[in-house]
Amino acid sequence: MIRVRHGRVTAILRRRPGATEASVAVEPEGDDARAVGYDDLVGPLEVGDRVVLNTTAVALGLGTGGFHLVMARLDRDRDDPGPGHVIKARYTPAQVRVLAVEEEASPHRAAVESVVELGGLPVVCAELHSMVPVVAAAARAAAPDARVAYVMTDGAALPLAFSRLAGELRASGLVDGTVTAGQAFGGDLEAVTLHSALVAAREVLGAAVVVVAQGPGGAGTGTALGYSGVQMAEAVNAAGALGGRPVACLRMSSADARERHRGVSHHSLTALGRLALARASVAVPVLDDPELAAHVAAQLEAAGVAARHRLVPVEPPSPGKLLATWGLRVRTMGRGPDDDPVFFAAAAAAGTLAGQLAAGEVGGEAARAAEEPNAARAPAPAEPHSADEAAEGRA
Repeated sequence: MIRVRHGRVTAILRRRPGATEASVAVEPEGDDARAVGYDDLVGPLEVGDRVVLNTTAVALGLGTGGFHLVMARLDRDRDDPGPGHVIKARYTPAQVRVLAVEEEASPHRAAVESVVELGGLPVVCAELHSMVPVVAAAARAAAPDARVAYVMTDGAALPLAFSRLAGELRASGLVDGTVTAGQAFGGDLEAVTLHSALVAAREVLGAAVVVVAQGPGGAGTGTALGYSGVQMAEAVNAAGALGGRPVACLRMSSADARERHRGVSHHSLTALGRLALARASVAVPVLDDPELAAHVAAQLEAAGVAARHRLVPVEPPSPGKLLATWGLRVRTMGRGPDDDPVFFAAAAAAGTLAGQLAAGEVGGEAARAAEEPNAARAPAPAEPHSADEAAEGRA
């Protein structure tokens, strides 16, 4: 069930591509609250509009529930004469028509239809939305002329416009284009599948590096398989199946209060150690703390990641400096690069490796490890660390 309220727009707080943030007097109390309306769904909001609000997330106090969501405007009808026959957010009251790259009416149909492989394209497979700008900035630092594209999956927020960060990535020029895959919508390009999205990023956007990640607002339950970031494994498989070079971005932390996310998160260990069937180059940041580095190595070994994939040590550049270069300020779980340096170092390492692969500049052992073609095999299942871990599912 959803929690529905009515209200009236009292002020426009911010407009960004695809979305309007507004202050709304919520009935019957009349208290002002923040709300987001998506232009593709309800049109641009204006002061005085009477609106229907989905207030569920705010009522539950969820981390991504700081805004009510505008479901409809009551005072005005809206008719969208635009192109496209693919529906996203299908069979929900918010379903939206888009022009997908695969459609016959799309100017890109021929390009994506004629290509079924990625030709060694580096594809960074990341879990969290906050990793994307760090990965992209590091890739651009390693390969300044490389075009970088962001493919947003449908694991979390479906509208790209919900993300302020996504707009900043495009406005700054750090990311050259976005593709929304599956049920996600609002990118520069729309794709029905992740596989088509990867092809479109290469063939239409001309990307030399692609970053795949869900949008903001991922779900987690503390169980082995019940988290939306499991799509990281699906991205590895898609990139590998299409002849790309999957680069795995580890979720790491030295500051997260939850033990299951410290060192290498159980999310990454599960996705890479048990679910990813294609072989990826795992960017492992070189750490200053020998004890933590040894712990990370032990985690990757015990979870089966070291056996299934190529571990590539990477000296990460300073994430803070990378982001400052592009005028970006990024936080994850409320923490910035100074608060959780290991998290940001892991993202910077993945972007650096992808950029070096794109530029052909990786040397020595790392080059041989990262350039080795994907083995056409399904790796053996990793054994659980212990009976206790098997029971809790590395949650």
